Amino acid sequence: MPRLIAQLFSKLAHGNAILVRVQASRGSVPREVGAWMAVFSDSTVATVGGGRLELDAIAHARGLLQDPTLEPIQHYALGPSLGQCCGGHVTLTFAPVTAQDQSALALALRPAQVPVALFGSGHVGAALVQVLGLLPVDLTWIDSRDQAFPAAVPPNVQCEHSSPVQGAVAQLASQSRVLIMSFSHAEDLDIVQACLLRQRAQADLPFIGLIGSKTKWATFRHRLEARGFTADELAQVTCPIGMPGIQDKRPEVIAVAVAAQLMMVPG
Repeated sequence: MPRLIAQLFSKLAHGNAILVRVQASRGSVPREVGAWMAVFSDSTVATVGGGRLELDAIAHARGLLQDPTLEPIQHYALGPSLGQCCGGHVTLTFAPVTAQDQSALALALRPAQVPVALFGSGHVGAALVQVLGLLPVDLTWIDSRDQAFPAAVPPNVQCEHSSPVQGAVAQLASQSRVLIMSFSHAEDLDIVQACLLRQRAQADLPFIGLIGSKTKWATFRHRLEARGFTADELAQVTCPIGMPGIQDKRPEVIAVAVAAQLMMVPG
């Protein structure tokens, strides 16, 4: 269960709340449609964007806790009247929720999960799992070695042993973002080849990322060309991976750079 939803349920056990959601928006606004915040009499969970917009929303929600007849929909122009320069418009809805609403809330508030497949449980892989564990992804963590995974992983992570490791590619969820960083260059090459063959047949892997240098990719590219892959097919592989301009090679820094790059993949 996502952390914020678990926090919401924990607090609902001790008191009711008003669920505030972004119903519609236009122009430049702090949060997307579907963003939510739960307002209790003495605290809040999550956010609809901060600033004066959120302060006004909290005040209206606490008014609703006292007087359920207040208007359950509010429209906000994010201009001078609110002291925010976004310039857009936001429509917020306000609905009372109790502990009895947990099942419906779990379905309504769970963010869309992006499928990600991570091959390799080395230092960077382990750091990346911790970062992706905080993000709206369903992560499949794959390695060919026995006892490769730690005893505890984030709740959105599924560990899978696969030997040969590239055999797992055929079973990946459609639209998976693939990250390849195994302990072996030979395994990496086999995984890349399996991904490209799947792309040739199904074209349903929007991101294939390979850890390594430009020199590593040049070597891989020549070997894959010898195996019959075209320039257009090889262009589907991103190597090196991570947001450009970050020179720090510590695993946790690489993990943040790669996670940010994944969040930019369309779809």
